Amino acid sequence: MSGVRVRVAAKINLSLRVGARRPDGFHDLSTVFQAISLFDDIQVRASPIGSGRTISVAGERVDGVPRDDRNLAARAAIALAEAVGQPDPDVHIDIDKAIPVAGGMAGGSADAAATLMACRALWDTEIADEELHRVAADLGSDVPFALQGGTAQGTGRGDILVPVLATGEWHWVVALNDGELSTPQVFAECDRLRSCGLSEPAPGDDSALMAALRAGSARDLAPCLVNDLQPAALSLRPSLAAVLAAGTDVGALAGLVSGSGPTCIFLAADREHAIGLAAELAGSGLVRGVRHAFGPVRGAHLIP
Repeated sequence: MSGVRVRVAAKINLSLRVGARRPDGFHDLSTVFQAISLFDDIQVRASPIGSGRTISVAGERVDGVPRDDRNLAARAAIALAEAVGQPDPDVHIDIDKAIPVAGGMAGGSADAAATLMACRALWDTEIADEELHRVAADLGSDVPFALQGGTAQGTGRGDILVPVLATGEWHWVVALNDGELSTPQVFAECDRLRSCGLSEPAPGDDSALMAALRAGSARDLAPCLVNDLQPAALSLRPSLAAVLAAGTDVGALAGLVSGSGPTCIFLAADREHAIGLAAELAGSGLVRGVRHAFGPVRGAHLIP
């Protein structure tokens, strides 16, 4: 087989509740993921023996994406080879990105998940889905969900997944912002704000959110969206507060920082509403770009 192509979706967190820092340095999480229609396409093909991993990356603002074994996609190829007893893999990984880089939408994790799936097919290995999930979880907290897609509740580090019923189609406006926010830096700021009494975990549980997803009601979902990392993201990037305010001012049902940011997401009532919101935000001068996306969509999957 000369090459394998996989498409993988961005994720958003409809709810992200952050617990205390654990001895291993991670935080206990309770989150509800949804995969939405912003996609990276990954193609993996065999390279000459001894060439190792080579990577090419195309897309917007990808200059800082590593082209060597620091890239999580390359680490995914190495990890899968180890798991199935393959020698050090010689592969070329071509990444075509539409998921924002360092935008809080798990683009790097998505590329790792796609590479796992592509290498499994390329090497014709029969590794079970459960074992592939374990390899994914060792690579990063968001990698298993990128494999699974849809809507799911995540616990532990976010890697223990249970599918969630979400009826109908949900429409989102994604506001892209300049610069990046480091996920470890945002978690550290979250810890700092809590230690100073300036922030605390959101109260309650996600039962109302789950009910809204089952009912397919965007208006019921809107007040249930929560992100414990949002205060930290706003502390590090105060300009995001104006973006969130602009989205609700032009009629979004709700808005919040996506994951660790700096991307912001806005919930729309339907497709037409989302298109109108996107046009208003694009003209606000506060963001560098907007995208209309819908969800849930499937996880990483082979494409012709």
